[in-house]
Amino acid sequence: MPSLNIPRHVAVIMDGNGRWAKKRLMPRSFGHKSGMDAMIKLAECAQDCGVKYLTVYVLSTENFKRPKEEIEALFELIRKYFTENVKKLYARGAKIRIIGDLSILPEDIRKTLEESQKTMPETAEFTLVFAINYGSRSEILKAVNRAVEGGKAVDEEQFANYLYTADIPDPDLIIRTGGEKRLSNFLVYQAAYAELYFTNVYFPDFNKRQFLKALEEYSKRERRFGNI
Repeated sequence: MPSLNIPRHVAVIMDGNGRWAKKRLMPRSFGHKSGMDAMIKLAECAQDCGVKYLTVYVLSTENFKRPKEEIEALFELIRKYFTENVKKLYARGAKIRIIGDLSILPEDIRKTLEESQKTMPETAEFTLVFAINYGSRSEILKAVNRAVEGGKAVDEEQFANYLYTADIPDPDLIIRTGGEKRLSNFLVYQAAYAELYFTNVYFPDFNKRQFLKALEEYSKRERRFGNI
């Protein structure tokens, strides 16, 4: 692998699971299961490459508009595979973090997510962040209301502490698979100076080679943050 400028924080919009399954004449649930497998492999690859944070868009607030059976199939994947996959990450010395509004999730799902975090390593050089029932607009509104309740003006750094991503650095690189070219309400505030990478590859096919291709593209870019 050529020498690369490795981003500290990579965020991924894992799009295309359903279309990937449809091309194979399989149900969308099959695509979501394949996407989960690809997500864990991606996390392992990111950790091996030296990425410190990987945030994955598991379930957006808008996804709840989808058919009930598809949402339930996603919940069933969490029930069956979340704890098992998290244990694999812990064995590699990784931590997890969950962001989003978990209050409307089924009680057993919330319990699974909470219990999984109790056994993670106290320290780790890599963190996998799951965005579940996450929506950036909702996150910003909640942060604004919390700041208002505090009764005083806040600067950018203080405001960031009201977000779900408090203590997590802003993403350096945001990858979206599946051919669409938009953020879809994902880390909008945090993405102000992120580099964006779009690919037509459906997420279940987004493997190590595809990830390294994204890192190579990122390494070619000059990040000026508004400077000359």
